[in-house]
Amino acid sequence: MGRVTASLDAARRHGPDLVALRRRLHRMPEIGLHLPDTQAVVLEALDGLDLEVTTGEGLSSVVAVLRGRAPHEGERPVVLLRGDMDALPVTEDVDVDYRSERVGAMHACGHDLHVAGLVGAARVLHELREELVGDVVLMFQPAEEGPGGAEPMIAEGLIEAAGRRVDAAYAVHVYSADHPRGTWFGRPGPLMAAADELFVDVRGVGGHGSAPERAKDPVPVACEIVLAFQNALTRQFSIWDPVVLTVGKVAAGTKDNIIPDDARIEATLRTFSAEQRAKAHAVFSRLAEGIASAHGLRAEVTIANGYPVTVNDEAEFEFARSVVVDLFGAEQWAEMANPEAGSEDMSFVLEEVPGAYLNVSACALDDHTRAEDNHSPRAAFDDAVVPDVAAALAEMALRRSRALAEG
Repeated sequence: MGRVTASLDAARRHGPDLVALRRRLHRMPEIGLHLPDTQAVVLEALDGLDLEVTTGEGLSSVVAVLRGRAPHEGERPVVLLRGDMDALPVTEDVDVDYRSERVGAMHACGHDLHVAGLVGAARVLHELREELVGDVVLMFQPAEEGPGGAEPMIAEGLIEAAGRRVDAAYAVHVYSADHPRGTWFGRPGPLMAAADELFVDVRGVGGHGSAPERAKDPVPVACEIVLAFQNALTRQFSIWDPVVLTVGKVAAGTKDNIIPDDARIEATLRTFSAEQRAKAHAVFSRLAEGIASAHGLRAEVTIANGYPVTVNDEAEFEFARSVVVDLFGAEQWAEMANPEAGSEDMSFVLEEVPGAYLNVSACALDDHTRAEDNHSPRAAFDDAVVPDVAAALAEMALRRSRALAEG
């Protein structure tokens, strides 16, 4: 219990500086893969720590390796801690004195808190590295909101950054609503969905609306495909492994009396297992192509893969949950009954190594039921939780490294 107390005490001692860092980042949000100002602030915040720092070649990432000093024979364990850095294309509507100074950009998903929390974990681990048996990879990642920064960071050597492969990986995400402030929550297994984009172009032959028999009208065929998609959801997929398909756009034509050549369907597809994801791709492609063919038309189906399913390893999840309970008490933990249909590119890291992704409420309102969700221009986060995020991440690294070393 002593080390838990040491982690939390150290994190809270750094708290004022970490909150100031978060607010500085909040004023200067950047979007996407290239975050030069954010990267510069992160490098400045890590300056003075004994770290091996590299920056990304194709994106504004920062990877820092902290070497523990506790003796250990053989290969040293490696734990990865991740914080995403990017903002959203949202104009802020929150009345705080550190609101975004960049119109059209806002840290509406709390990634500024994630960065401050990971910097805090680095400082805590640096203080306690005489007790750190292994090495820690600190992953500061751009573009979680798109187009995705984890995958290119892995391609640039993230998983081997410490000189050997990462053994376990952890991340924490803050929420602006859903739970009372300070409540931690998560679940083992599937946590967040895979999110893919489905496009169907129905190719017909246009003509005059008064003589449809002389044309091949793609509009009713597109409508039939949309309805068939909804039917397939209830008849070809298990309710215990859900598939969510939402058609967000159907477009065709220019005028009421003109049959167009083409019609286009655009949809978002959410799945919670690799098996259902593959099946959904096959089912919806077959339906679209088959229905079009039955009417003498042609359907071209394109599926743009997004992030895969985010899966918490059961053992690593239980370990991470136990750290949170030890630090903050069982009353601050809430088990999630179901996964969320949002997606997250930490999934690429968790496909490579076992790990856990937890959530914590940073709700700024006393009544969390009245708070606006992440991504809202009115999403507000209480940065008092930043030291707790830092302590949790640091303690996970300390404790998991020792457990790995002991076999």
